[in-house]
Amino acid sequence: MTKRKILVTSALPYANGSIHIGHLVEYIQTDIWVRFQKMRGHECYYVCADDAHGTPIMLRAQKQGISPEDMIAHFKTEHQSDFADFSIGFDNYYSTHSPETQHFSNLIYQGLKEKGHIERRVVRHFYDPVKEMFLPDRFIRGECPKCGAEDQYGDSCEVCSKTYNPTDLKNPVSAISGAKPIEKDSEHLFVNLSNFENLLQEWVGSGTLQPGVVHKLNEWFESGLQSWDISRDAPYFGFEIPDEPGKYFYVWLDAPVGYMASFKNLCDREGIDFDEFWGADSQAELYHFIGKDIIYFHTLFWPAMLAGGGFRKPTAVFVHGFLTVDGHKMSKTRGTFINARTYLNHLNPEYLRYYFAAKSSHGLEDADLNLDDFLHRVNADLVGKTVNIASRCAGFITKHFDGQLAAELPEMALYQQFIEDGKLIAEAYESRDYNKVVREIMALAAQANQYIDEHKPWLMVKQKDKAAELQAVCTQGLNLFRVIMGYLAPILPVMTEQVEAFLATPITWQPEPLLAHTINRFKPLMKRVEEKQIAAMIDASKESLATLSNSTPSLEQASETISYDDFSKVDLRIARIVKAEQVEGAKKLLQLTLDIGEEKPRTVFAGIKDAYTPEQLTGRLTVMVANLAPRKMRFGVSEGMVLAAGPGQNDLFILSPDEGAQAGMRVK
Repeated sequence: MTKRKILVTSALPYANGSIHIGHLVEYIQTDIWVRFQKMRGHECYYVCADDAHGTPIMLRAQKQGISPEDMIAHFKTEHQSDFADFSIGFDNYYSTHSPETQHFSNLIYQGLKEKGHIERRVVRHFYDPVKEMFLPDRFIRGECPKCGAEDQYGDSCEVCSKTYNPTDLKNPVSAISGAKPIEKDSEHLFVNLSNFENLLQEWVGSGTLQPGVVHKLNEWFESGLQSWDISRDAPYFGFEIPDEPGKYFYVWLDAPVGYMASFKNLCDREGIDFDEFWGADSQAELYHFIGKDIIYFHTLFWPAMLAGGGFRKPTAVFVHGFLTVDGHKMSKTRGTFINARTYLNHLNPEYLRYYFAAKSSHGLEDADLNLDDFLHRVNADLVGKTVNIASRCAGFITKHFDGQLAAELPEMALYQQFIEDGKLIAEAYESRDYNKVVREIMALAAQANQYIDEHKPWLMVKQKDKAAELQAVCTQGLNLFRVIMGYLAPILPVMTEQVEAFLATPITWQPEPLLAHTINRFKPLMKRVEEKQIAAMIDASKESLATLSNSTPSLEQASETISYDDFSKVDLRIARIVKAEQVEGAKKLLQLTLDIGEEKPRTVFAGIKDAYTPEQLTGRLTVMVANLAPRKMRFGVSEGMVLAAGPGQNDLFILSPDEGAQAGMRVK
């Protein structure tokens, strides 16, 4: 088999928020493919980075009172921890806020400029007169010019799905300051994509993309490629464009350059030849795994940038669909918007790796995490079928033969059939058809269990003249299990390591039989999923809404209107925080003891741990909802809700009354 040189990337997570299970679909899919390639002996590297630039990061850092550099460093550490605990095996994880990213961004820009692909235009954008900055489309809200729906984004309507220019919005406001924006002219730099149309059509038609992606791109070609605005005005967190004071590279220019930067960082550390993978004449393979929401950037902008900068184009771009949970979009109110860390606090990450593999195809279809199916499939396939093979055979070998396997297999033809079936499994792995991989492996697991059922080692052990046959049958079963684990290794790396320790031998792809070999005592490899674990995870995912963390909606989260009669039912009281305490086992919660003028203080669990320490809160006055029905939580009963404002859990501000207010006063 010819040894291939392969470089693989996943889309870069944005450095202003936590990883959630929707993100993990892509990283798990990519990691499985990379592990398969490495297992087959190819030189394969997997790199990624945090996408660390842009207006949202700048604004969030300002709200938190920290520098953008400190904020992106925090999330980089958090992201790396989450990925590692899901066994995502990056060869390098970096940041786009790096000298390598700036170097390659400048290099590509200069190449585009020298070849005449950069043009200048005066554009009219909305400008926030309070913040003194131009507003990105997503930071403008107003009434949809098509259907009249209120509180819509500046580029598209969530009600009628129409797209439009921000200047078309009716009654626009800045989502940052709430001020009415003004229109202001600014000179911007554009890449003339139409210059690359022939090159892009040839690349798109060369078999590098899935048919559904090609169909979508052909629609864009037919409507004509639009020039791409690559500059943003100060203030902006990013790289200043060479010789263009006050102009910065738009985040979508330097984000994909992060792939090159992360790999260059790895090359410099490990002595790898960068040009062998990225040079214009490179014969290595380059693959990007992305979601279907960023097709335009990766299949039009990115190849044009690479060509303009003198680099090679991707071998292929693999596009996947989104994640739904129980058939619906991930939802905070239903508790199905699940952060990676919340999942890890309750469930084995290998469960999710296996289930995502079982639900993944090589198409653009969305994957659904059906929680009932998740429980039953993991329990049936991994515990009931796969681990069961080893547990049914290992005890007999350990107890009656001192852990020694037989010197021969009784049914070599069956073993060879398992080896031959690996060809089909390898083809499915290569094409990213993981659901087929899982189906084929589980068919082998069922066959191995059938073999054990037919020979009944639990009956053989009762017959002294059957000792040699018992040893042989269990040796056969454990060898079939070892082949199956070789096929599952890219999906279940942690369990694979446990099996290697149990069998005292490496797990490889299509091994020779393991004979006359001493194994170790079998230990349980995987526990069954329990309904209470899933329920606890869902409940933990609801906490951020049930308590304080999203109590005050921003312009992006504005709720439905209520009547004055409804509002009059809410009993808002001034409360003094008598004591604030950490909650053991809770990631976001603090326990507050509140004096509201009653004989007995109230206990409230508030999701403000990321924003305040207990010492900062003790003694302060705040506002609470005093007549909210008590809610039984995992950590106790919450007897109300304190109020706060802010765009997220890390940058919340509890509402505090002016001096002179006293605990127990009603808010009117």
